[in-house]
Amino acid sequence: MDRGMIDVPSPYSVTETLSRLESILKDKGLTVFARVDHSGEAAKVGMEMRPTQLLIFGSPKGGTPLMVAAPSVAIDLPLKALAWQDEQGKVRLSYNSPEYLQQRHGIPADLLKNISGVGALIQKAVE
Repeated sequence: MDRGMIDVPSPYSVTETLSRLESILKDKGLTVFARVDHSGEAAKVGMEMRPTQLLIFGSPKGGTPLMVAAPSVAIDLPLKALAWQDEQGKVRLSYNSPEYLQQRHGIPADLLKNISGVGALIQKAVE
């Protein structure tokens, strides 16, 4: 089943992977809204979880036209990138495919460009 997610392997730790992505996003003028340390929060309540962190980011200038055209896309915007460690200790950086979001929410084709650059930024973070 297609989950609409793209998983990219990272040679870095979860923390370093997201730090690299955060730096790239800020250099590109994108807003980083939040960083959620799921595994860190789990540890605070005495639970163990493999390293897992989420970065929420975007651009109101780019995202607002999508939400005006297809209001339901607001459930998936701002964009998110999930850095997580699998059972073998390998780190992945996962994100929603822009094409999946287009299909899911009926985003007009001419607005897809507003979010389609995410893949290149993700790839740069894991180089």
